[in-house]
Amino acid sequence: MTTITASRPRTDSRWPDRLAPLAAGWLGLWGVLALVGTLTGAGYPFGPNDHNGGDGSLLRLVPVEVATPLFAGVLLTAAVAALAMSRPAARPPGPLRALLAGYGWAVAFVLVLVVPDVRVLIMLGYLPILIVGAPFGWPPVDYSDLFNWALFGRFAALAGGLLLVGAVLAWQRRTAGACVGCGRADTDRGWTTPAAATRWGRWAVGIAAVIPLMYALTRFAWVAGIPLGISREFLTELQDTGLVWAGFGLAAFATVGAILTLGLVQRWGERFPRWMISLAGRRVPVKLAVVPATLVAIAVTAASLGMLGQPEFWTGIDLAGFPQRLWPLWGVALGAATYAYHLRRRGACRRCDRG
Repeated sequence: MTTITASRPRTDSRWPDRLAPLAAGWLGLWGVLALVGTLTGAGYPFGPNDHNGGDGSLLRLVPVEVATPLFAGVLLTAAVAALAMSRPAARPPGPLRALLAGYGWAVAFVLVLVVPDVRVLIMLGYLPILIVGAPFGWPPVDYSDLFNWALFGRFAALAGGLLLVGAVLAWQRRTAGACVGCGRADTDRGWTTPAAATRWGRWAVGIAAVIPLMYALTRFAWVAGIPLGISREFLTELQDTGLVWAGFGLAAFATVGAILTLGLVQRWGERFPRWMISLAGRRVPVKLAVVPATLVAIAVTAASLGMLGQPEFWTGIDLAGFPQRLWPLWGVALGAATYAYHLRRRGACRRCDRG
């Protein structure tokens, strides 16, 4: 007599079902804080109230007396919308579904790409330098001016926006009859197949790697005493203040990032190389590449939107500033390259077994 043993079922990932309640709670909390700020007239950290970087934000165009109640209303309404998305209901009517999804994506866009602005990218770029140099008192900055309420508010908005992105995406998949975990339906579109993602992903990776290298080239030249794109007097000032070494740190960070970007289409980006003795030959976890690359893509794109609103961005283009004019393209290309990598390596879904 032959005994047939049932195969062990896959572990069902429930994280997409938790995103909507988490987004509702987070947005509701900050909506209440914004409401308190409206009543007290204090606490709004952006735009004109941000004296340490507010000029680089699009929020500077919104008066404080308008922005504070506006944030309160938008955040509280978005919290209610996220709570509605957490209900496992049938597909809603078309107009209601479009309205709810459109509002969710609009609020998420503002929280992820408008509120953070260039301060988040600057902090991510300088953070290794600040951590290493803190015990030695270098760079000579006041850390209380850097890690302040305005910076915390930017990261809080980014966290809330990402939670809302996940909630809207999971809800749209659920109401469209697709898998909530991976988004795959019975018929996948051609451009999302691994073969197609390999083709267009190479172009995205090339663009996303070249632009930061162009930026790094100018900063490395300054360290070498070459005034590439700037005047000799300005280079002397950077050398006297030591800021040229801060530029060197950013250039090194950009170079490492460009090399890691190339890994999105290289074999060593899928399996650890031989020189990594304890990990050699093992598969690189998909999230190990996707999560940091996505965060950098978001930070670059958010910084780009803030710079696009600056009059100086459209005038006086020189060699030193030219790579920064390409940051919008860099952010989009890096996001596309990361998504292509995810499509190639995502494997079978734990919820639906597709793939």
